[in-house]
Amino acid sequence: MADVTSKLKEALPQHLKPSNGADGAFPKKHHGKSQSHMAFENTSTSVAASQMRNALNALTDTVKDPEEKKRFETEMDNFFALFRRYLNDKAKGNQVSWDRIAPPNPQQVQDYNTLPEGNAVEFLNKLAVLKLNGGLGTSMGCVGPKSVIEVRDGMSFLDLSVRQIEYLNRTYNVNVPFILMNSFNTDSDTKNIIKKYEGHNVDIMTFNQSRYPRVLKDSLLPAPKSYDSQISDWYPPGHGDVFESLYNSGILDQLIERGVEIIFLSNADNLGAVVDLRILQHMVESKAEYIMELTDKTKADVKGGTIIDYEDSVRLLEIAQVAKEHVNEFKSIKKFKYFNTNNIWLNAKAIKRVVENNELEMEIIPNNKSIPADKKGESDLSIVQLETAVGAAIRHFGNAHGVNVPRRRFLPVKTCSDLMLVKSDLYTLQHGQLVIDPNRFGPAPLIKLGNDFKKVSDFQKHIPSIPKIVELDHLTITGAVNLGSNVTMKGTVIIVATEGSTIDVPPGSVLENVVVQGSLRLLEH
Repeated sequence: MADVTSKLKEALPQHLKPSNGADGAFPKKHHGKSQSHMAFENTSTSVAASQMRNALNALTDTVKDPEEKKRFETEMDNFFALFRRYLNDKAKGNQVSWDRIAPPNPQQVQDYNTLPEGNAVEFLNKLAVLKLNGGLGTSMGCVGPKSVIEVRDGMSFLDLSVRQIEYLNRTYNVNVPFILMNSFNTDSDTKNIIKKYEGHNVDIMTFNQSRYPRVLKDSLLPAPKSYDSQISDWYPPGHGDVFESLYNSGILDQLIERGVEIIFLSNADNLGAVVDLRILQHMVESKAEYIMELTDKTKADVKGGTIIDYEDSVRLLEIAQVAKEHVNEFKSIKKFKYFNTNNIWLNAKAIKRVVENNELEMEIIPNNKSIPADKKGESDLSIVQLETAVGAAIRHFGNAHGVNVPRRRFLPVKTCSDLMLVKSDLYTLQHGQLVIDPNRFGPAPLIKLGNDFKKVSDFQKHIPSIPKIVELDHLTITGAVNLGSNVTMKGTVIIVATEGSTIDVPPGSVLENVVVQGSLRLLEH
């Protein structure tokens, strides 16, 4: 047993090692976290932890540059803490206890319409805007960062965000900084792209989220064998990593020094996530350290993470944490009325505190994937990525709560179906912000485009001119369908081209409540 204990001491990351080696006592500022964790570790968990620690030390030894070595060591220490928690969770069978879960109580969610409409302009000097910019456009068939995909009037997600901040700074004579959290997948491209904004009235700062080693499923060892191993051996560990990465980059301290108190964080592809003065004022006046924007769940959002009350504490519950027998209840719109938009307002000094005190223990989402084999005939490598979500940090902040916001604040572009919506006449562009047509009655239409429209290039080929959809409720298009120019759609429109056939919708067509099939017969729906 003594051997296992000594292995465990070796295995601890640098920042968790006892400061006074002799009696092995842990400094109090770490809340005895490491000791309590120890108690749970059985022998196999200890051995896996020890072997991982040794492998990470070996990886660190492959870094030549002293400055980079120091940074990489910190990164691997953070990864090791995550890996240890993963092992402990597995050993304990750590699962959310369903009978302790309840919908949020009224104090935990505030309605947007009840927020004061005062003069929040003075608080803009305390604000910074942060976009999560780690994703690639591969799911939409594009190369490079997703944020550079053209979404509207020749402008990309990034262009629109910069335009919004520039307008804010010019209108209110403030200097709200704009921060991008890149991943190793998007960093160099993004740095080249943002050079074009140098003449604009906006301070742009960038930092990288961590680059963690993928874990081989069989051996529980890191996939990379050296610091410069192939890119497929590494992964960005989800946006829950924003706290440690922002802190380690030095940008958090820079922001605090320039008087920033509040950071508004959102996904780069959410076109609805614009600075809102009412939420900003509420954040300051309620002295909340963390506010999560929620919106009403619809049938299209049943898989989205939801805010819950867990033993009188506010938490985020993701579908990945829910046992199969409770999934339908999780999806219920009656029980869980809201979902997380991932628009998050954070207190800068509170971020500094929770990172320095090692308080963050966000739920780990194990993401199983495979790395394609190097040689023909070899089998793919099964790996696991340990990820965390920024929403799961809600329980670590003081007076954290949700604000139920209008749906307009959640306008993500994940697919070409979403792209069609934001490019349409349903919206106009005002200072980088999409504004819905006042003639529109009810929510945005539901658009479902089939596999022929998965890539942006295919979408543009089949739909070179976006139809008029102000009066559209539902659109489904599958198969080889080509839309002519100046097409108008109203009500429910379903266009299905069977395999081997093509449907060409003539220019100027008006389709209202119809099903269009292979022979182009128009049937009342």
